[in-house]
Amino acid sequence: MKRAMVTGGAGFIGGHLVRRLLSEGVEVTVLDDLSSGKRETVPPEARFIQGDVLDPAAVAEAMEDAQACFHLAAVASVVRCNEALIASHMVNVTGMLRMVEAITAAGRPIRLVYASSAAVYGASQDLPLAETAATTPLSPYGADKLGCELHARAAWEVCRVTSTGFRFFNVYGPGQDPTSPYSGVISKFADRLLANQPVTIFGDGLQSRDFVYVADVVEGLVRAARSDETGARVLNICTGSEVTILELARVMAEAFNRPPVINHVDGLSGEVRHSRGDATRLEAALGYRPRTTLAEGLGKLRAALEAA
Repeated sequence: MKRAMVTGGAGFIGGHLVRRLLSEGVEVTVLDDLSSGKRETVPPEARFIQGDVLDPAAVAEAMEDAQACFHLAAVASVVRCNEALIASHMVNVTGMLRMVEAITAAGRPIRLVYASSAAVYGASQDLPLAETAATTPLSPYGADKLGCELHARAAWEVCRVTSTGFRFFNVYGPGQDPTSPYSGVISKFADRLLANQPVTIFGDGLQSRDFVYVADVVEGLVRAARSDETGARVLNICTGSEVTILELARVMAEAFNRPPVINHVDGLSGEVRHSRGDATRLEAALGYRPRTTLAEGLGKLRAALEAA
């Protein structure tokens, strides 16, 4: 892999991926419309195209000479997807099809690695969640991501586009904007703790999540792009461990050396109670699984925030 294109490369995960690829000598083109990402996230060594994943010309330009396409661009906010069904569907699903279309038109092997989501599982409590579990999404966002997986399968059958889709669980790490609707609970908690303000928990706080450090996610993306496997596969990217939000607040307060002051507010309607992934298939396919413990990841996050 000498050249790669990254959609959403000005975002949180995309920015980490771009820096990793550049550090390994890969030439990178970033395609991002900056609707949620930031231009300063993209290193100057990368070629940057400000454009829409729905624009065939912009996608084709970004795909020039690429051997891998990392497709991370999406409307990843569940709330925004709920409020703008058609617009978000166009970005999330039609954007995926633009990648398939451009890869097919290129007439050469280009490996597609794309972001799916644990949201495809919905409220399934068959824990740990393996890729064989039922997919019954509870949100338009989850439905869009499941649609991307189905289109990836069809793209292999019809166009022989090889792909790997990653069902991201709760990704965290340096670089998340706590004020963004796309950011997770860890970035919001960290922002409040550093400001010596109480953290807010929805409901009783006993809902649990599988938190995976961003560098471990990037490792999976890169390994998938360098794999010789063909076909259309879908893999969880998770730790296989879960922690309650209440325990997370306590652990983070300790990691940030702050008193754990918590405000409880009404729970969110339709919120998944528990989520924990199974990384068995990931390890079998790519020879690794996320190893960064929550304590280690929070330590790295704190160090990065304090250095900023």
